[in-house]
Formats: sequence, C-alpha cells, structure tokens
Amino acid sequence: MVVGDGQGRVGFGHGKAREVPEAINKATAAAKKSMIRVPLKDGRTLHHDCNGRFGAGNVTVRSAPAGTGIIAGGPMRAVFESLGVADVVTKSVGTSNPYNMIRATFAALSDQTSPKSVAQRRGKKIADLLGRGGSKTAEADAEAIAE
Repeated sequence: MVVGDGQGRVGFGHGKAREVPEAINKATAAAKKSMIRVPLKDGRTLHHDCNGRFGAGNVTVRSAPAGTGIIAGGPMRAVFESLGVADVVTKSVGTSNPYNMIRATFAALSDQTSPKSVAQRRGKKIADLLGRGGSKTAEADAEAIAE
C-alpha cells in the first residue's frame, strides 16, 4: 500500500490478515507511519537525479522537463502519483518484485536534497550554489526554485 498527500510526502506499508479489509487497514496504517518528505522542484519534479538499491533491485530516478509525465513502471508509478510528482523518468533494473522496486525507489527518494538545505548546511546563499551572479534577481530566482 502506498499513501501520499500529493505535495511531497509519501509512505508505503505492508499488511497481512485473514480478511482483505483488515489487511488493507494494516497496510494503510503502516504506510502512514513510515511517511517521508521529498523536496520537489517547482512542485512537479525532483531536484536532481539519483539511484536507489534494495536487494537485487536497482532504480534510477531522473528529473524531467515540464510536460514529460510520469515515465515509470507499475509500483514506481503509484509512488510518484502519491508523491505529487508530475514529470519524472525512471528505470528499474534487476528485479520485477514490487516490494523490492518500491523499497529501492524509497532509497533513491530519501537521498533527494533541495538547494535550500544544501545552502544552509554549507553556510552559503542559494544563488552561490546555483552558479548565478550576485544580483538581487538571481537571489529571488534561487529562492523561487528552492520553494
């Protein structure tokens, strides 16, 4: 079960029970409990490309320009739809097991960082990180990108 708020938070869970509704309730509760926050660029894609690995599953997640859509297979598509990502390109290599694909996708998403957090960690301005000049418009653009 994958749950998300469509604005950068997503989680997954697994539930077992004798009856299907009980299993769904357990999986939903586990998914809500394990939610992570992923910074989104312009509210539609990821800030940078990344790789994730779990077991035999390797996942490559790449940001994409506007209008691309979600190019992902099966379980990964559910993760990105729940997350609120509109443009992303992914590739899964090594396994077709849905649990391993989702866990590898979450491993990749947990490595995502925003320029704002990197700038804070380094003690710099966002405009310096993005390679823009010291003008006020560049700082305003960088702030808009970080949001």
